Amino acid sequence: MSDRLVKIPGVRVAVDVGGTFTDIVLLQGPTQYSAKILTSADAPERAVIAGITDVLNQAALTFSDIDLLILGTTLATNALIERKGARTALITTSGFRDLVEIGQEDRFAQYDVFLQKPRPLVERQWRFTIEERIDAQGNILIPLNEAQVFALADEIRAQGIESIAIGYLQSFINSSHEQRTAEILRDQLPDVTLSLSSDVCPEIREYERLSTVSANAYVQPLVAGYLHRLQQQLSESGLRVAPYLMTSGGGITTLETGISEPVRLVESGPAGGAILASNIARQLNLSKVLSFDMGGTTAKICFIDHFQPQISRRFEFGRVHRHQKGSGLPIRIPVIDLVEIGAGGGSIARIDNLQRLQVGPDSAGSAPGPVSYNLGGELVTITDANAHLGLLDPASFAEGKVELNVSKAAKAIRQQIGEPLGLSTDDAAQAVTEIIAENMANAARVHASELGKQVDSYTLVAFGGAAPLHAARLASKLGINNVVIPHAAGVGSALGFLLAPVSYQAVRSFYQRLDSPNLAAINEVLAALSEQARHIVQQADASASVTLERSVYLRYAGQGHEVPIRIESNILDIQGLATLYESFTLTYRQLYGRSLDHVAVEAISWTVTASTPAPMIVPSAPFAELAAPAFTATREVFSFQRQKRIQVPVYERSDIAPDNVLQGPLLVVDPETTTLVDELFTAHRTQEGHLVLQRKTLIGGVQ
Repeated sequence: MSDRLVKIPGVRVAVDVGGTFTDIVLLQGPTQYSAKILTSADAPERAVIAGITDVLNQAALTFSDIDLLILGTTLATNALIERKGARTALITTSGFRDLVEIGQEDRFAQYDVFLQKPRPLVERQWRFTIEERIDAQGNILIPLNEAQVFALADEIRAQGIESIAIGYLQSFINSSHEQRTAEILRDQLPDVTLSLSSDVCPEIREYERLSTVSANAYVQPLVAGYLHRLQQQLSESGLRVAPYLMTSGGGITTLETGISEPVRLVESGPAGGAILASNIARQLNLSKVLSFDMGGTTAKICFIDHFQPQISRRFEFGRVHRHQKGSGLPIRIPVIDLVEIGAGGGSIARIDNLQRLQVGPDSAGSAPGPVSYNLGGELVTITDANAHLGLLDPASFAEGKVELNVSKAAKAIRQQIGEPLGLSTDDAAQAVTEIIAENMANAARVHASELGKQVDSYTLVAFGGAAPLHAARLASKLGINNVVIPHAAGVGSALGFLLAPVSYQAVRSFYQRLDSPNLAAINEVLAALSEQARHIVQQADASASVTLERSVYLRYAGQGHEVPIRIESNILDIQGLATLYESFTLTYRQLYGRSLDHVAVEAISWTVTASTPAPMIVPSAPFAELAAPAFTATREVFSFQRQKRIQVPVYERSDIAPDNVLQGPLLVVDPETTTLVDELFTAHRTQEGHLVLQRKTLIGGVQ
């Protein structure tokens, strides 16, 4: 995310379509309006329109008053994970039909005799090959067999294929065969969508490239249909500006880019949350932040150092073994580096065949939803457990749009969890919340270990509809002393969308050795990437100033993985190469404790990121100075620390005076969420409106 800030006036709206709730935020100057609507899974645009209408009515505005609209969606993510995408075909080079199934020829769990690898998105009967061959230098060894392409068009038509992924060997260095194949198929099959690996992922490593273009083709008809329908309905409602889309890399882009490359939208919602956490860190001057975003379906954890979330170019979806790297299908896109687990308010609890309590990763979603929603759900979820434990107000939950049936939830917990395990209903509900807290803590520990970070040195920033309820318990498990619940935490990811710059990252693999480079060719590649990225960004905002950031992925000769190094100069020369070598050596030593100075350094891929200035940090609405906090009511909740039900005060966040320290246990309620401050923490409100939880220091210094 760019360090440059710009003030954006007018009416700004952001929409985050989640698996359970669709969150909407409207900003008009310093004034904020928000809403949570149950996601309409069969037609997501319906909840989007209803939610925008809700916040516009709150502000006494109409669609024509909107100056900026940003959309984020889990539609692509859910389609990939649930395998509900289009009927997709893959066309590749003759002899490589099964590459997407062979993968890396490794085992992610070495000693698991029952290991099951993730199933490719494209079934084998829909994977086709064409005679053609290009070498690693881009020279044509075997011309494209166009007759086979024409014949294949007839077969694809007969199979009822809706989308086609085209990925030939070495197409990242010479795309002529892919382009010609697409030209023929567009003419023969005008109603079938096409995705080219040379457009979506022009990088080395055939397996990752074919997996990425297959994923893009798999979700493209679904996402394109949704976006076209939404654009039409927004236009009919009076919207006069083109909507933007949030990308997985933390920037926003045009609707056209989202339609052509929907795979870049896979982690758009979590990216908005990471941007919000980065801005909170900047506001409160927190150099180390652990972002914790828990909604109705999933929980997302991201480490942020010095106000910047780490960006990766590799992401796995659909892991068949939770938290096990390598057990999912790879996608090579710019993505904020985070870990996502099936732990949300709608995560389902059940007893397995070994009589163990398991929670998630599957979710009740918005339909039928948790038992307490009274919408037909029959399986116990985390929301049901929280409702029974007294942590949720049935009348005000989701701003009154969903009235919780607590007695129905209690009955389901008793029958499905308590009686089979010989537990009381309170203990059964507590067990559900405790297991999900441990699952989240374990995911954070594993992610910290992979990144070489010490998790207890971070501040937890928790947001999303469910995170504030679980933040204190998660912090206790991780040894974290400070927790921040941001202003408008319940719609945090949507708010993060409004803090993102317009950006696009272009990439291309182009092999070079630093000791014998072709500088003219390198600068030609960088210039082409710069033009591509700048053009896409300026399509969204032609008047904004655009900054270009160039990077190269370097490694020692013969190694299998690269290290990204920033290119400081606009034109790369001999001196610039020397600087790159020094930066790579220093970075490599920091990562691995030594450098291999006798081994040549080689460049694999080059990237250029174009971005506009980031919007100014949004201040909270001012609030009245209060002499002392006053709780509005008391509520009976089950205390984990005392193992019994107790009465605790309930505060409205807006009624808490700045820096007035409250002693837990207590509840703080917001329009979209509730924060549990247990006995181990105190709470106070900052001038910016954020709620800060701090671990109490007990007698003898024990925490």
